[in-house]
Amino acid sequence: MVHIVGAGPGDPELLTVKGQCYLAAADVVIYAGSLVNPALLGVCKPTAEIHDSAQLTLDEVLAIMAQAEAAGKMTVRLHTGDPAVYGAIQEQMDALRARGIAYDVVPGVSSCFAAAASLRQELTLPGVTQTVIITRGAGRTAVPERERLRALAAHGATMCIFLSISFLADVVAELQAGGYAADTPIAVVQRASWPDEKTVRGTLADICPQVQAAGIDRQAMIIVSPCLGAEYELSRLYAPEFSHMFRQGQA
Repeated sequence: MVHIVGAGPGDPELLTVKGQCYLAAADVVIYAGSLVNPALLGVCKPTAEIHDSAQLTLDEVLAIMAQAEAAGKMTVRLHTGDPAVYGAIQEQMDALRARGIAYDVVPGVSSCFAAAASLRQELTLPGVTQTVIITRGAGRTAVPERERLRALAAHGATMCIFLSISFLADVVAELQAGGYAADTPIAVVQRASWPDEKTVRGTLADICPQVQAAGIDRQAMIIVSPCLGAEYELSRLYAPEFSHMFRQGQA
């Protein structure tokens, strides 16, 4: 069987318990070497075959999985973050299904949530925004016109922008064109949860020179949100007069 496992954002301790169990038991491991922390491979057994998919094509990855399946071996396909977000796993799952190879998916901690943790920031605040948009700018992978950053910015919600740090100036221009004011808070977190993590906070007006000065040009999460440093309402969940199925509110 093939287990598609989310490796988390980088910190080996943020791999799920289930993911670690599969990784420790795997006969064959195919990991995204350009992004996955190699320290995670420390739990693999000495006899495990380990392949770096950064050097492989999709057909070569599938061939390794098929050979392992034919030999009765268990395979872990280790993806960065959560494999459901920009993980390119659908094509792999469809190909495995077509070959009659069983698989499952183990979710992981996404880098957008690791970045929020590093910022010590909740992404949804009462009275500010209750929506998080996970997206990316248009690079080598096209983005539908209706999902351009300027269109999504019109909502004024929290936006977690993946895979776009290399053209941050274009991202800022698109966000402002969509309605975010120049003083809207924005943060950039490079390699969230790694030992060499870098964090830069600013506004749309000043974030670009700060990021350039910090030398951040890859592997970074962009979070733009009115929640960053905002005044907000307290949650009704814990208000003494608020009743719910577990607690009777006080008069």
